[in-house]
Amino acid sequence: MNNDNQYAEPTAQTQKTQRKPIVLVPTGAKEHSGHWYQLMGKKYLDPLVHISGCVPVMLPTAYGEEDIEQYVDMADAIFLSGASTNIDPALYGQEWQTPDQGQDKGRDHFNIALIRAGLKRGLPFFGICRGFQELNIAFGGDLYQQVHNSPGMMDHREKDPNAPLTEQYGPNHSVQLTPNSWLGNVLDTDHFMVNSLHGQGIKTLGQGLSALAHAEDGLVEAAYCPEFKQFTLGVQWHPEWLAHENPLSIKLFQAFGNAARDFSKQK
Repeated sequence: MNNDNQYAEPTAQTQKTQRKPIVLVPTGAKEHSGHWYQLMGKKYLDPLVHISGCVPVMLPTAYGEEDIEQYVDMADAIFLSGASTNIDPALYGQEWQTPDQGQDKGRDHFNIALIRAGLKRGLPFFGICRGFQELNIAFGGDLYQQVHNSPGMMDHREKDPNAPLTEQYGPNHSVQLTPNSWLGNVLDTDHFMVNSLHGQGIKTLGQGLSALAHAEDGLVEAAYCPEFKQFTLGVQWHPEWLAHENPLSIKLFQAFGNAARDFSKQK
């Protein structure tokens, strides 16, 4: 066998084959000892790297939306995480009812603009918890600010915030998928248990969004944007938690990674 070219420079084709998709991951603001940071939890990045097979690029949300289009130019997908802050209710026409929870208005405005710009460009989208709620607000929907105080609704918060994380993120309630949905085909099931660590939730779905799953009390637990051809998904639970140990989470992050690769190949 002739090995003369085994160390040759890679061709454009091999470079394209080896390139991993770039996923934009906006950060959130956090103050500590008088200093402000832009942070992202490692638990969200791990499945993007190890299951989706993508390269996460963290975006600072503290500097406005001026560079959104440039960020979108470089990307193959968008991923929005959960956070301890709540979305500014003024963005959906309500007064603030949760003063005990922090806000991150920089993230609110940045991510809403990123969602709108990215989906128009055909970028696959995956939003978790707050990221799902941001998707809904971006399309004109609103939220229950306190699901647990809303008539007929369950308490979707973690049962004991002081318990070990393995208990907080343990199975909490069941989810039922809409019949014959594409998400059911991805997961190969239409009924399963999820964790639940959120005080807020979807009240009215935004225009153009369609529900994919509901909790036992009817709360929307997953939705997508059928007007867009690419992968779009928001979920209220936390599939990133120990994702490598959860077969359903693995399927979700694999599907997202495959969608990002498909988009990358079109460039």
